[in-house]
Amino acid sequence: MQGKTIVVTGGTSGIGEVAALELAAKGARIVLVARSRPRGETSLARLETRAPGLGHTVHYADMAQLSQMKRVAAEIAAAEPKIDVLINNAGAMFANRITTEDGLEKTFALNHLSYFVLTAGLRAPLLAAPGARIVNTASDAHKTAQLDVDDLQMTKKYTSFQAYGRSKLANILFTRELARRLKGTGLTTNCLHPGFVASRFGEEAGGLVSHVIGLAKILAISPEEGAKTIVYLASSPDVAGMSGEYLYKCRRAKPASAGRDDALARVLWEKSVTLTGMDWPAG
Repeated sequence: MQGKTIVVTGGTSGIGEVAALELAAKGARIVLVARSRPRGETSLARLETRAPGLGHTVHYADMAQLSQMKRVAAEIAAAEPKIDVLINNAGAMFANRITTEDGLEKTFALNHLSYFVLTAGLRAPLLAAPGARIVNTASDAHKTAQLDVDDLQMTKKYTSFQAYGRSKLANILFTRELARRLKGTGLTTNCLHPGFVASRFGEEAGGLVSHVIGLAKILAISPEEGAKTIVYLASSPDVAGMSGEYLYKCRRAKPASAGRDDALARVLWEKSVTLTGMDWPAG
């Protein structure tokens, strides 16, 4: 990874931070996208300690807000002539239905649309890097979810676990459709299930959800273990040229049938274009 530039969202804690540190140790320059300035500065200092002198940097944005997604994408695209790897990893779960300033359900906005907008916004520098890769953190939580494309904002019925599962299904469908659009470009995209990880995930969910997740973490794996597939997809020569796949423990896995629905993936893509005004044209 010597001389490569990697953009990481959700890289100030948990598996995102571990992956960033591991990839920096392999020689990569890390560009973090963080919401919290204190956590961003702390993670940047850790990167400098682990792999000094590479020019690691951090940009700040609330990735649940469309205007900030677009702003940070434009800032990074202007600053980075080429990006070798984009790791879309930011995500959260919320106990109650929260509407963003854009009128979007917050889980959907943060966990799916931030991937969609940032990826589209970084199109030019990604295409400028030969063999560049896009890595999307999904989850096996998608297996219990059904995506209602006529109610993506969950106005009819909301539960935190269903909202999260839907957003992770959206990650898989996004990866699948993006891979179709990337054919022939040399740029690849894959997604992964990291496992259930003991991290900050769920701490800000609120209510009973935070309590339940906190108890469940007794059985969770470490962030170091959870980050392994991210690092593998970002750096291993074994996956060069592979695209549109879903991995678990560094191996190909089979998503639920909804995650293999190409028609659903295309509908979600078009809905996302309408919601964000961003796109990655096919061909």
